[in-house]
Amino acid sequence: MEKSELLSKIDHTQLKAVCTWQDIRKLCEEALSYHTASVCIPPAYVKQAASEYGKQLNICTVIGFPLGYQTTAAKVFETEDAIRNGADEIDMVIWIGAAKDGRFEEVAEEIRAVKKAAGSHILKVIIETCYLTEEEKIRLCRIVTEAGADYIKTSTGFGTGGATMEDIRLFQKHIAGSVKIKAAGGIKSVKDMEDFVKAGCSRLGTSSGVSMIKKS
Repeated sequence: MEKSELLSKIDHTQLKAVCTWQDIRKLCEEALSYHTASVCIPPAYVKQAASEYGKQLNICTVIGFPLGYQTTAAKVFETEDAIRNGADEIDMVIWIGAAKDGRFEEVAEEIRAVKKAAGSHILKVIIETCYLTEEEKIRLCRIVTEAGADYIKTSTGFGTGGATMEDIRLFQKHIAGSVKIKAAGGIKSVKDMEDFVKAGCSRLGTSSGVSMIKKS
């Protein structure tokens, strides 16, 4: 697979608690140089990144991150604030506890509310697969589809596990319409990236993808 094809699918990510503006700027410069799909950065840096880089970059940020148990109202506000500040894409974490409780309609309502706030901006929904049963994953594939999100995403990268090929295959069977797949967390090699893309992923969330491709 051509390096350029892989790079075009990477959400080049820096979400560490201790990341500084210097770290974010380095990420953005790499994204510009290597033509990644986006940079995925903390909400607090969106305005500064948008001011410095304008429309040169596709700026993605995270909502309800990384645990997902903020209220829907808080997630809606975060989304509106991020878009006002210049975010182009939103990656939200679902209320995982509600899914574990079987309160799937509440999860669906939350996704719908965040998508309404996001409007025409891409919304990726993180379901954090490492905490879910197969039945819960299947149900959430349907909910993400019905709620109007643009992507279903495996993981935050902060849970107990990341993307697996088994989960990508499961998603492929149970999403519908125009919903796409983003694999994130635990992508350790160029081969991993190639395998996920071949399995049907349109985006890859990784902090090290660019460096791995540069070295390959």
